Amino acid sequence: MSSLTFYFAPGTCAQAVRIALEEAQAPYRLVRVDFASGQQRSPDYLSVNPKGRVPALVTEQGTLTETLALLTYVAQCFPAAQLAPTDAFGLARMQEFNSYLASTVHIAHAHRPRAARWADEPEAQAAMQRKVPANMTECFQLIEHHYLGDQPWVLGEQYSVADGYLFTMAGWLKSDGVDMAQFPKVAAHHARMAQRPAVQRALA
Repeated sequence: MSSLTFYFAPGTCAQAVRIALEEAQAPYRLVRVDFASGQQRSPDYLSVNPKGRVPALVTEQGTLTETLALLTYVAQCFPAAQLAPTDAFGLARMQEFNSYLASTVHIAHAHRPRAARWADEPEAQAAMQRKVPANMTECFQLIEHHYLGDQPWVLGEQYSVADGYLFTMAGWLKSDGVDMAQFPKVAAHHARMAQRPAVQRALA
């Protein structure tokens, strides 16, 4: 496979995809999008991703967006890395978990830094932001008790792209006013992830 071009911004869900690319030892070029200067809204970047968000991955066949899609793409393009189950049920379980992170956990978090997406009035935004710790706590209680067992990874013994995705979102808990220590399995998973060479390269 020829080189990929990966657009990311620090502190975003794009980190999960960068971890997957590093785990797969994929050849890719890294392009940082400067959110502080509003580069995500520039004509140049909107020509890459008209949503004005990250991540975006430029491939030979075209450009892909959305973390869930990119994680699946990386796993399928680099099967030797074994980043996703090959059986139908296992793959669906992984997608179930990743979909929950994308559609529920990420939205719960985004109400703090991105409240203006949902309301114009300052008091409405402030009300949403006050709710973030409770909503994130509820999300991670579900992950702790329903998804994480006594095995090391989200899918049990098999490491997958879901683990990098969880690691990324768990890393947001502190800024959302939630103590990760109340979720021992999540905290242990986060510590295991931090030891992986691919994760360390992605965070460097």
